[in-house]
Amino acid sequence: MPKSVIIPPGTGTPIAPFVPGTLADGVVYVSGTLPLDANNNVVHVGDAAAQTRHVLETIKKVIETAGGTMDDVTFNSIFLTDWSNYAAINQIYAEYFPGDKPARFCIQCGLVKPDALIEIATVAHIGKQEA
Repeated sequence: MPKSVIIPPGTGTPIAPFVPGTLADGVVYVSGTLPLDANNNVVHVGDAAAQTRHVLETIKKVIETAGGTMDDVTFNSIFLTDWSNYAAINQIYAEYFPGDKPARFCIQCGLVKPDALIEIATVAHIGKQEA
């Protein structure tokens, strides 16, 4: 099964050996996405809602570059550093998924960038692409 690397225009150099997304057999796999700018600096330090919006906008760019939309998202893996940010994260999350929600899980953990409050990895089914 062939796969395609998905790198939206303007994407910075990743902080580890990965790409923003991979498309295979009509499924887009979006790497864990942190609230980083093009220089890998954490944006909106201390603001979980703004960081969530930044992460979801970044994910949206990956999915759209692959030919899909946020309506195609079927699963999200959400990692947060503190449960006290859960409500703020959910408020922004609901804006991006207003209709039928994708399946997801959410866990509290440490993240690779200490000022990052959230990381999300996504799976979207955009349909099989013609070769």
